[in-house]
Amino acid sequence: MYKHSEIEKKWQKYWEENKTFKTKEKANKKAYILDMFPYPSGAGLHVGHLEGYTATDIISRYKRLKGFDVLHPIGWDAFGLPAEQYALKTGNHPASFTNENINNFRKQLKSLGFSYDFDKEVNTTDPKFYVWTQWIFKELYKEGLASIEEVDVNWCEGLGTVLSNEEVIEVNGVKVSERGNFPVVKKPMKQWVLKITQYAEKLLEGLEELDWPESLKLLQKNWIGKSEGHIVKWEVSNTKKYIETFTTRLDTIYGVSAVVISPEHPLVKELTKGEFKSKVEAYLKKTKLKTELERTQLEKDKTGVNTGSFVVHPLTKKLIPIWVADYVLMSYGTGAVMSVPAHDERDFLFSKKYNLPVNKIIDVDDKNLPYLGDGKHINSELINSKNVLESKQILENYLIENNIGKKKVSYKLRDWIFSRQRYWGEPFPVLFDEDGNIYLVKELVMLPETNNIKPSKSTKGPLANIKSWTNVTINGKKFSHDTNVMPQWAGSSWYYLAYILKNPDGSYVPLDSDEAKRRFESWLPVDLYIGGQEHAVLHLLYARFWHRFLFDIGVVPTKEPFHKLVNQGLILGPDGQKMSKSIGNVINPDEIVASHGADAIRVFEMFLGPLTDSKSWSTDGLNGIRRWIEKIYNQVNYFVSGNLKPNDKNDELESKINELILDVEDNINKLKFNIAISKMMVFINYLSSLKSIPSYDVLKKFAIIFSPFAPHLAEEILELINAQSLEKQTWPFVEKEKIIQKNVSIGIQVNGKVRGQIEILDSWDEKEIIKQAKLQPSVKKWLDGKKIVKEIYVKDKILNIIVK
Repeated sequence: MYKHSEIEKKWQKYWEENKTFKTKEKANKKAYILDMFPYPSGAGLHVGHLEGYTATDIISRYKRLKGFDVLHPIGWDAFGLPAEQYALKTGNHPASFTNENINNFRKQLKSLGFSYDFDKEVNTTDPKFYVWTQWIFKELYKEGLASIEEVDVNWCEGLGTVLSNEEVIEVNGVKVSERGNFPVVKKPMKQWVLKITQYAEKLLEGLEELDWPESLKLLQKNWIGKSEGHIVKWEVSNTKKYIETFTTRLDTIYGVSAVVISPEHPLVKELTKGEFKSKVEAYLKKTKLKTELERTQLEKDKTGVNTGSFVVHPLTKKLIPIWVADYVLMSYGTGAVMSVPAHDERDFLFSKKYNLPVNKIIDVDDKNLPYLGDGKHINSELINSKNVLESKQILENYLIENNIGKKKVSYKLRDWIFSRQRYWGEPFPVLFDEDGNIYLVKELVMLPETNNIKPSKSTKGPLANIKSWTNVTINGKKFSHDTNVMPQWAGSSWYYLAYILKNPDGSYVPLDSDEAKRRFESWLPVDLYIGGQEHAVLHLLYARFWHRFLFDIGVVPTKEPFHKLVNQGLILGPDGQKMSKSIGNVINPDEIVASHGADAIRVFEMFLGPLTDSKSWSTDGLNGIRRWIEKIYNQVNYFVSGNLKPNDKNDELESKINELILDVEDNINKLKFNIAISKMMVFINYLSSLKSIPSYDVLKKFAIIFSPFAPHLAEEILELINAQSLEKQTWPFVEKEKIIQKNVSIGIQVNGKVRGQIEILDSWDEKEIIKQAKLQPSVKKWLDGKKIVKEIYVKDKILNIIVK
């Protein structure tokens, strides 16, 4: 009988006592395999965590067997709103239950056999960790990338803090906090701001060198939102003031029927004429209640109001009315746009509603308006008969020569509002004198202890209540600490570096030291990073920003932190819905480990389907995997306890084990863990059909390639056949000469018609198959003189060559 609990605890104890997964400080052949570290909630690990963690553990164990020095760490993203909200709800201090939760998480991770080096464990709330978070902030400040500015912020009274744009979502058209769904309003406040916009171009360029899902790259590209266009200066009639518009279609300037400015534009009040004042003021109030999504959605009804003022068209000198409309955002471009109804969908809807003229300037039929494509310009003195590209160049030259415009690259990305009016976060390493001047604090600024962590309604954080900490006197001069703290994204923006710096005694190598550089040279970048797609424009963008900055100041040797990124799919409940306490479909991994074993849940989650797909939990499926694991154990036990001698001469068995090694390795490298498991299932079925005992060498090889998936059982098998434990093993060498060739015939098509057949060898890869197929005389005559457009190969079935 397979006593999983007894066996798994035995090997977990062995690994811990022998420091099996200890990391070398300097890697010769490195593999840095990383999980997105968890927030240590009271609920503990869930089966969704296990999916990503098992995947990285498979890769880590495989890489060690292949001779790599592996860094596979874990830590805790423990600062931030979740802990503070829970503290307020329960009346406990966040530090106390955070440490309890971490202890529980660590115990759970160990019970699942994950091969983390716990000497590398980091905790963002540890002062030895966040002293370096503060150091990075100070470096940003020194380089002019951190400043205090009065900005319109997302104020959430329910949470008592400011939120970044990325932390705000929209529910039924209402702007709310991502955490807790509390209402969010715009409010002007003085805040620390990190100038991530200065890194917009570098962040875009860096995406090109990353092995990331294209969908995630696109999310970041869209969030950064680069637009190449032009600034045009419009003189306000009868004044010496100008409005600057941003446009990506300079060629449509002759078709402008209005200049439309954002409700937040600084000139709105000044431009509004007396008889229009009440309407404009009412409109501004109404706009404040709308979300950005509501304001910018194309299908939404476009609204606006006339200011009564005009600008002078810089080319025609005609008077053009100035309107205020909420679909223009102050946060993008210049907060003012040219309205060209004939050649812009949004402007077209706006003009229809308010009877603005539709001035066609590209030669197309009226029924095709609004027309957004290319064409010959008309009614456009400087560019008549020219296409879009030619027109833009002619007009750009004219604007620059006459000092009425210039080229401009604009981004949707906003600077990162970095202050939070909360308690549970990293304090800012600054002091203010009585005149508001800023002084950096050289040493660590510790988060002071207090039981009063309730946010105030005054927009000041709870730290403002600790007068003994807030107010400081140095050499007779009065100073004050910043009573805000950093957002929860601060620690997660560099924690992957902290793992490299962490020493076994709990200390850290200084981030700015030569030893840190040596270690970073050895381990960066992260080779594989697995986590959820929900972090696309939060953690992943922020971490890339900080890393690129640290590269620019010479701290790290790579421009990007994470070379390959994989987003695992969701593990859904048995009902196909997302797991939720309210629905009652949450699966507790502790219960599964107790009833079925750690190896069973590991193998089951990997067998459910492709790593990146969402899958539904199946208790029947789990039971099936548990039976399979027990079958393997019983089979090996039968082999080793029998009186028969092992049969070392089974050519078919030797062929199958070598094929299996190839298949499992190939599918591990492709992260197709479900296919690797299915291949092993087929092999075990064959093994159990044998009438004689197989070679122990075959059993050893199977145990080794099975070990990344089910390490406890693999160790047990090795012990049963008197082999050394996994830490002393290497990935089996494939003896290709022992693989029995099974020749397969496939049809060869040219443009879908069968033109020949070829017998392929097992040793041929796809490239060789295509090469040999093209040499077949019956096929070659259909290819001669033709251009091959595409080659479609269906393994062991057919090859279709598309020509033209």
